[in-house]
Amino acid sequence: MRVDEGAPGMDAAEARRVLELCNACQFCDAYCAVFPALKRRRDVTLADLAFLSNLCHSCRTCYHACQYAPPHGFDVNVPRSLSWVRHRTYQDHVWPRPLAPWFRNDGRFVLGVHLLAVAVCLAFGIVWIPPEVLLGRHVDPGAFYRVVPWGLLAGSAGLAVGWSLLAIGGAILSFWRGMGPLPPGVAWRPALREALRDAATLRNLGGGGAGCNDRDERFSRARRRFHHAMAYGVASCFAATAVATVYDHALGWPAPYPLLSAPVLLGTLGGVGILIGTAGLAWLKRGADPGPVAPELSGADRALLVQLFLVAASGLALLVARETPLMGPLLLVHLGVVLALFATLPYGKFLHAPFRFAALLRAALERHASGR
Repeated sequence: MRVDEGAPGMDAAEARRVLELCNACQFCDAYCAVFPALKRRRDVTLADLAFLSNLCHSCRTCYHACQYAPPHGFDVNVPRSLSWVRHRTYQDHVWPRPLAPWFRNDGRFVLGVHLLAVAVCLAFGIVWIPPEVLLGRHVDPGAFYRVVPWGLLAGSAGLAVGWSLLAIGGAILSFWRGMGPLPPGVAWRPALREALRDAATLRNLGGGGAGCNDRDERFSRARRRFHHAMAYGVASCFAATAVATVYDHALGWPAPYPLLSAPVLLGTLGGVGILIGTAGLAWLKRGADPGPVAPELSGADRALLVQLFLVAASGLALLVARETPLMGPLLLVHLGVVLALFATLPYGKFLHAPFRFAALLRAALERHASGR
């Protein structure tokens, strides 16, 4: 399905109508990066819709501040309209294109892959690993590799990560081209610096400074904080994996590592951050005003939160039980969850992260090119 296709009342024409009214009003210009970028456009094209929808962080401040929001006859609902377009862009730019049908808004495909991957890993353990090894206590260095050989562990993870990076890279490239040509005179270095700052601080979840309308018309910074906990938790887990790789390949220190070692500390902090962030965001979504969100898209949001929660929970459970007979089965469960996560990242809500950064970079480039 392309951006310009969709159900009645939820398509590109509706999004353009809403944004044209916003451009005439300009009351919400200070809330986020969407409205200044919108002001630089006399007409909103399909390429502009793809850009603006991914620049929107869905903080919902404009929805609660708008005098033309429902039940007004103008029915201006920027977050809802742009959330629909944003999800259409994920489908439009899935790479490779023949796999676009894998993308599902309801999240059932993503979670189904997780169940299948865990089942396959456990079946492998039951069939191929001797019971005394699978359910034995392994406490020495290299204990994990006694259950699952290093080659199989590293090879399966490497294939999943490599495919994920390739597919996400292809999607980002397609999306970047889909936003249209850049204006002349762009300044890449300061724009990249600004985009990185905006992404790291989640400035556009600030609602103009007072916070977002996470659940209703009251301002709150909870969603921004939960997003930070989740995002920096993921970053910490990647850092733990990178340090563990150096330990293993460069220094010859095989896992598992002591509790106070850098990989374990980084992984523990990351796992706790992910649990707090995903649980907090799920709690906010459960009680949030449904008006600013396209209801048929909520399944993809929940699926990503469940994915990350399962990775963090299974990893922390493996850490706690790594010197018990449960280590083997938990290692297989964690391996299945991680493999499924990377295999499905290019076909779910995770695409919002790289697409949003691309939109932030585009906005920064336009600001510098226009001088404002």
